[in-house]
Amino acid sequence: MYSTPDISLVIATYNKPENLRLVLAAVGRQTFSNFEVIAADDGSGPRVRQVITESRKLYRFPIVHLWHPDCGWRKNTMLNNAIRIARSAYLVFIDGDCLPTRRFLQDHWEERQNGRVLFGRRVETSRRWSSELSLQKVQSGEFEKLGWREFADAFSRNALRLEDGIRMPNQLVRRLLLRTTRGMLGSNFSVSRPDLVRINGFDELYRGPGCGEDSDIQYRLSLMGVTGKSLRNLAIQFHIWHPRTEVSEMCLQRFQFVKTTNAARCSDGLEKLIAIGGEEQGQGGVLP
Repeated sequence: MYSTPDISLVIATYNKPENLRLVLAAVGRQTFSNFEVIAADDGSGPRVRQVITESRKLYRFPIVHLWHPDCGWRKNTMLNNAIRIARSAYLVFIDGDCLPTRRFLQDHWEERQNGRVLFGRRVETSRRWSSELSLQKVQSGEFEKLGWREFADAFSRNALRLEDGIRMPNQLVRRLLLRTTRGMLGSNFSVSRPDLVRINGFDELYRGPGCGEDSDIQYRLSLMGVTGKSLRNLAIQFHIWHPRTEVSEMCLQRFQFVKTTNAARCSDGLEKLIAIGGEEQGQGGVLP
């Protein structure tokens, strides 16, 4: 039996088992120790399950594997399932292709504040960097080091936001350098579980990436008075290269509609809601 964790780390994953293997290896290096991992699996094949089974034998942190059949993009459904079963009151969200650096969870934990959602950033690595990535480089921490090849990638625009890979623990230095950010990334943010419950979790009416797992959450939390706090140059992560994913027009239209309704609680989330007379009422039981 495990003690109650301080953090529930939710890793959204879909196929790409070798990427997940590297991410779990990076999680295994964390300076922060009291956490659980919830793999929110949007319908991957059996190789992802195999990676998780093998990783449970290698690392001391517990790993819960949530899975449903592949019926298209339903990431938000799996994220809501993760909220439901999380044993911690504080949740950190990453994607299964983003490598957290050694102090990633420590930074999220130490910077947390009541009524705040923490926004981290990520380095967009080059195709060259990602192709040379190995389990040994992750386990040793070599992937965190920025050398001349990484700066050459950035200079040639093959890598982006390399400056976000430099950790700056001093708050005054970060302020002087104006290292703040306004937008939330679904691959790097943390918030209290009660705050997510207040907005009814993730909106499952989004059926594609790019809005529903970050912009929508940020907007609804702001309507509840939960403000953003930048973790730029803290809680660093490196994004494994893949071709850019375009935001669908349907998702953009959904987000524009949400902003016109001014509704903090989504209608299809942790609970299914029915609009009655302009108000939303819960249908079903209370979230445990």
